[in-house]
Amino acid sequence: MTLPTAASMFFTVALLVTTAYFLMGGLPLLILAHDTPVDARFIRSFFNVYYKAASLTAGGACLSHALSGRLGFALGAAAIVAITVSLRGRLIPAMAQLGERIQTAEPAAISGFRRVHSTALLINLAQLIALVWSVTKFSL
Repeated sequence: MTLPTAASMFFTVALLVTTAYFLMGGLPLLILAHDTPVDARFIRSFFNVYYKAASLTAGGACLSHALSGRLGFALGAAAIVAITVSLRGRLIPAMAQLGERIQTAEPAAISGFRRVHSTALLINLAQLIALVWSVTKFSL
């Protein structure tokens, strides 16, 4: 087994684990009331770490798959990098802004934060489904 092939398997598994772990960790956070700045800050930090970890592992998967000649997987991993970077740039600031509004006990901010949190989890689930599907459909 060549080094790029081993690296591609490593990064693919790491991306699957990262995505599944943060989905399973983010789901129980929905039971929080989302009515305190501490909740908002914790959840925002949680997703910030996820987006960084997913970008890193997807970037490694993209590079290693490209070096292994698996361009389809490389393009899929590149798409995940683009998605996670984009989401981090959009959802983290939205969570920060809504978190500040939660301090003033604004009811719309609480429901908005919960909606952003749920949306982030649904996108994470879609990524996990796409990852599992592609790994089972196409041979590494």
